[in-house]
Amino acid sequence: MKPNPVLPREDPLYPSYDGLPLAENDWQLKAILDAFDVLNLRYLDRPDVYVSSDLLIYYEEGDPRKRVAPDVFVVFGAAKHNRMVYKLWEEPNAPDFVLEVASRNTWRQDLGRKRALYAELGVREYWLFDPKDEYFDPVLQGLVLQGRAYHPLPAFVENGARTLRSDALGLELWVENDVLRFRDPATGEVLQNLAEATATLTEATAALAEEEAARRAAEARIAELEARLREP
Repeated sequence: MKPNPVLPREDPLYPSYDGLPLAENDWQLKAILDAFDVLNLRYLDRPDVYVSSDLLIYYEEGDPRKRVAPDVFVVFGAAKHNRMVYKLWEEPNAPDFVLEVASRNTWRQDLGRKRALYAELGVREYWLFDPKDEYFDPVLQGLVLQGRAYHPLPAFVENGARTLRSDALGLELWVENDVLRFRDPATGEVLQNLAEATATLTEATAALAEEEAARRAAEARIAELEARLREP
Protein backbone atom coordinates (compact mmCIF):
# COMPACT_ATOMS: atom_id res chain seq x y z
CA MET A 1 0.00 0.00 0.00
CA LYS A 2 1.14 3.52 -0.75
CA PRO A 3 1.68 5.74 2.30
CA ASN A 4 -0.85 8.49 2.79
CA PRO A 5 0.49 11.85 1.57
CA VAL A 6 1.30 14.41 4.22
CA LEU A 7 -1.17 17.24 3.67
CA PRO A 8 -0.49 20.81 4.79
CA ARG A 9 -2.25 21.71 8.01
CA GLU A 10 -3.91 24.92 9.11
CA ASP A 11 -1.59 27.04 11.23
CA PRO A 12 -3.72 28.70 13.93
CA LEU A 13 -1.31 31.64 14.06
CA TYR A 14 -1.44 32.18 10.28
CA PRO A 15 -4.97 31.18 9.18
CA SER A 16 -5.73 30.56 5.54
CA TYR A 17 -9.04 32.48 5.50
CA ASP A 18 -9.42 36.23 5.94
CA GLY A 19 -13.23 36.38 5.70
CA LEU A 20 -13.20 38.25 2.38
CA PRO A 21 -14.78 36.90 -0.83
CA LEU A 22 -12.73 35.97 -3.86
CA ALA A 23 -14.70 38.43 -5.97
CA GLU A 24 -17.54 40.94 -5.75
CA ASN A 25 -19.10 40.33 -9.15
CA ASP A 26 -18.96 38.02 -12.16
CA TRP A 27 -16.67 40.30 -14.17
CA GLN A 28 -14.04 40.29 -11.46
CA LEU A 29 -14.46 36.56 -10.78
CA LYS A 30 -14.09 35.59 -14.44
CA ALA A 31 -11.03 37.80 -14.89
CA ILE A 32 -9.33 36.26 -11.85
CA LEU A 33 -10.15 32.66 -12.77
CA ASP A 34 -9.21 33.13 -16.43
CA ALA A 35 -5.83 34.66 -15.56
CA PHE A 36 -5.12 31.93 -13.03
CA ASP A 37 -6.08 29.21 -15.53
CA VAL A 38 -3.91 30.69 -18.29
CA LEU A 39 -0.83 31.06 -16.10
CA ASN A 40 -1.33 27.75 -14.29
CA LEU A 41 -1.53 25.93 -17.63
CA ARG A 42 1.45 27.90 -18.94
CA TYR A 43 3.71 26.66 -16.16
CA LEU A 44 2.06 23.29 -15.53
CA ASP A 45 5.24 21.39 -16.36
CA ARG A 46 7.56 23.72 -14.45
CA PRO A 47 8.20 22.32 -10.94
CA ASP A 48 9.99 25.54 -10.01
CA VAL A 49 7.08 27.89 -10.79
CA TYR A 50 4.25 28.42 -8.32
CA VAL A 51 0.98 29.98 -9.49
CA SER A 52 -1.82 30.81 -7.07
CA SER A 53 -4.91 32.95 -6.61
CA ASP A 54 -6.39 34.65 -3.54
CA LEU A 55 -3.89 32.88 -1.28
CA LEU A 56 -2.82 34.76 1.82
CA ILE A 57 0.80 35.89 1.78
CA TYR A 58 2.19 36.50 5.29
CA TYR A 59 5.21 38.74 5.07
CA GLU A 60 6.36 39.30 8.66
CA GLU A 61 7.04 36.35 10.94
CA GLY A 62 5.26 36.66 14.27
CA ASP A 63 2.72 39.23 13.11
CA PRO A 64 -0.30 37.58 11.43
CA ARG A 65 -1.79 41.01 10.72
CA LYS A 66 0.88 41.55 8.07
CA ARG A 67 -0.76 39.73 5.19
CA VAL A 68 -2.12 40.27 1.71
CA ALA A 69 -4.03 38.08 -0.75
CA PRO A 70 -3.28 38.95 -4.40
CA ASP A 71 -5.93 38.04 -6.92
CA VAL A 72 -3.32 36.14 -8.97
CA PHE A 73 0.40 35.76 -8.46
CA VAL A 74 3.36 33.86 -9.91
CA VAL A 75 6.62 32.98 -8.16
CA PHE A 76 9.64 31.74 -10.08
CA GLY A 77 11.96 29.57 -8.03
CA ALA A 78 9.28 28.38 -5.59
CA ALA A 79 8.41 24.68 -5.53
CA LYS A 80 5.11 23.73 -7.11
CA HIS A 81 3.03 22.17 -4.34
CA ASN A 82 -0.20 22.94 -2.52
CA ARG A 83 -0.01 25.44 0.33
CA MET A 84 -2.41 26.68 2.99
CA VAL A 85 -0.70 30.09 2.97
CA TYR A 86 2.50 31.59 1.56
CA LYS A 87 4.89 32.54 4.37
CA LEU A 88 7.48 34.80 2.88
CA TRP A 89 10.17 33.87 5.41
CA GLU A 90 9.82 30.18 4.47
CA GLU A 91 9.85 30.72 0.71
CA PRO A 92 12.70 31.63 -1.67
CA ASN A 93 11.29 35.02 -2.65
CA ALA A 94 8.27 37.25 -3.06
CA PRO A 95 6.06 36.91 -6.15
CA ASP A 96 7.58 38.02 -9.43
CA PHE A 97 4.18 38.85 -10.91
CA VAL A 98 1.02 40.05 -9.18
CA LEU A 99 -2.32 40.84 -10.82
CA GLU A 100 -5.09 42.71 -9.03
CA VAL A 101 -8.53 42.92 -10.65
CA ALA A 102 -10.54 46.03 -9.77
CA SER A 103 -13.78 46.03 -7.85
CA ARG A 104 -15.81 48.71 -6.09
CA ASN A 105 -14.34 47.94 -2.68
CA THR A 106 -10.74 47.20 -3.66
CA TRP A 107 -9.64 49.52 -6.44
CA ARG A 108 -8.43 52.29 -4.14
CA GLN A 109 -6.30 49.80 -2.23
CA ASP A 110 -4.96 48.44 -5.51
CA LEU A 111 -3.73 51.91 -6.47
CA GLY A 112 -2.55 52.89 -2.99
CA ARG A 113 -1.78 50.55 -0.10
CA LYS A 114 -1.17 47.42 -2.17
CA ARG A 115 1.02 49.23 -4.65
CA ALA A 116 3.23 50.50 -1.83
CA LEU A 117 3.25 47.12 -0.08
CA TYR A 118 4.17 45.12 -3.17
CA ALA A 119 7.01 47.53 -3.87
CA GLU A 120 8.25 47.10 -0.29
CA LEU A 121 8.07 43.30 -0.62
CA GLY A 122 10.04 43.38 -3.87
CA VAL A 123 7.31 42.16 -6.23
CA ARG A 124 8.97 42.54 -9.62
CA GLU A 125 5.85 43.40 -11.64
CA TYR A 126 2.48 44.67 -10.47
CA TRP A 127 -0.45 44.56 -12.89
CA LEU A 128 -3.89 46.16 -12.64
CA PHE A 129 -6.95 45.21 -14.67
CA ASP A 130 -10.40 46.78 -14.65
CA PRO A 131 -12.76 44.45 -16.58
CA LYS A 132 -15.75 46.79 -16.22
CA ASP A 133 -13.82 49.93 -17.26
CA GLU A 134 -14.98 51.84 -14.18
CA TYR A 135 -11.90 52.59 -12.08
CA PHE A 136 -8.60 52.46 -14.00
CA ASP A 137 -7.56 54.50 -17.01
CA PRO A 138 -6.27 52.71 -18.99
CA VAL A 139 -8.08 49.53 -17.94
CA LEU A 140 -4.86 47.49 -18.11
CA GLN A 141 -1.72 48.76 -16.46
CA GLY A 142 1.61 47.07 -15.93
CA LEU A 143 4.15 48.41 -13.45
CA VAL A 144 7.76 47.33 -13.06
CA LEU A 145 9.81 47.79 -9.89
CA GLN A 146 12.78 50.06 -10.38
CA GLY A 147 14.67 50.67 -7.20
CA ARG A 148 11.99 50.99 -4.53
CA ALA A 149 9.18 52.37 -6.69
CA TYR A 150 6.97 51.21 -9.53
CA HIS A 151 7.11 52.72 -12.99
CA PRO A 152 4.65 52.13 -15.86
CA LEU A 153 5.59 49.61 -18.50
CA PRO A 154 5.47 51.06 -22.01
CA ALA A 155 2.55 50.13 -24.24
CA PHE A 156 2.50 49.55 -27.97
CA VAL A 157 -0.25 48.91 -30.50
CA GLU A 158 -0.45 45.39 -31.91
CA ASN A 159 -3.30 44.47 -34.29
CA GLY A 160 -5.17 47.56 -33.13
CA ALA A 161 -4.93 46.64 -29.43
CA ARG A 162 -2.99 48.46 -26.73
CA THR A 163 -0.45 45.85 -25.66
CA LEU A 164 2.09 45.60 -22.86
CA ARG A 165 4.93 43.14 -22.37
CA SER A 166 5.66 41.39 -19.11
CA ASP A 167 9.37 40.65 -18.84
CA ALA A 168 8.69 38.62 -15.70
CA LEU A 169 6.42 36.24 -17.63
CA GLY A 170 7.91 36.69 -21.08
CA LEU A 171 4.38 37.30 -22.36
CA GLU A 172 2.37 40.07 -23.99
CA LEU A 173 -0.90 41.19 -22.41
CA TRP A 174 -3.81 43.11 -23.85
CA VAL A 175 -7.58 43.45 -23.45
CA GLU A 176 -9.91 42.04 -26.08
CA ASN A 177 -13.68 42.37 -25.65
CA ASP A 178 -13.18 43.11 -21.95
CA VAL A 179 -11.12 39.92 -21.54
CA LEU A 180 -7.47 39.94 -20.49
CA ARG A 181 -5.44 37.97 -23.04
CA PHE A 182 -1.91 36.58 -22.91
CA ARG A 183 0.32 35.83 -25.90
CA ASP A 184 3.72 34.19 -26.31
CA PRO A 185 5.63 36.65 -28.53
CA ALA A 186 8.13 33.95 -29.53
CA THR A 187 5.44 31.80 -31.18
CA GLY A 188 2.52 34.20 -31.56
CA GLU A 189 0.35 31.73 -29.64
CA VAL A 190 -2.56 33.23 -27.70
CA LEU A 191 -2.71 31.31 -24.44
CA GLN A 192 -5.98 29.61 -23.57
CA ASN A 193 -7.77 29.40 -20.28
CA LEU A 194 -8.98 26.06 -18.97
CA ALA A 195 -12.40 26.26 -20.65
CA GLU A 196 -10.85 27.16 -24.01
CA ALA A 197 -8.20 24.45 -23.72
CA THR A 198 -10.88 21.89 -22.85
CA ALA A 199 -13.00 22.97 -25.82
CA THR A 200 -9.99 22.71 -28.13
CA LEU A 201 -9.21 19.25 -26.81
CA THR A 202 -12.85 18.20 -27.26
CA GLU A 203 -12.84 19.47 -30.85
CA ALA A 204 -9.58 17.66 -31.55
CA THR A 205 -10.95 14.46 -30.05
CA ALA A 206 -14.12 14.76 -32.14
CA ALA A 207 -12.05 15.36 -35.27
CA LEU A 208 -9.94 12.27 -34.56
CA ALA A 209 -13.11 10.25 -34.01
CA GLU A 210 -14.49 11.44 -37.35
CA GLU A 211 -11.23 10.55 -39.08
CA GLU A 212 -11.26 7.10 -37.48
CA ALA A 213 -14.88 6.55 -38.53
CA ALA A 214 -14.06 7.65 -42.09
CA ARG A 215 -11.05 5.31 -42.17
CA ARG A 216 -13.11 2.36 -41.00
CA ALA A 217 -15.84 3.14 -43.55
CA ALA A 218 -13.23 3.30 -46.31
CA GLU A 219 -11.69 0.00 -45.20
CA ALA A 220 -15.13 -1.62 -45.14
CA ARG A 221 -15.87 -0.32 -48.64
CA ILE A 222 -12.53 -1.63 -49.92
CA ALA A 223 -13.18 -5.01 -48.31
CA GLU A 224 -16.62 -5.08 -49.95
CA LEU A 225 -15.18 -4.30 -53.39
CA GLU A 226 -12.44 -6.90 -52.97
CA ALA A 227 -15.08 -9.49 -52.03
CA ARG A 228 -17.04 -8.68 -55.17
CA LEU A 229 -13.94 -9.04 -57.31
CA ARG A 230 -13.39 -12.50 -55.92
CA GLU A 231 -16.91 -13.57 -56.83
CA PRO A 232 -17.06 -15.93 -59.84
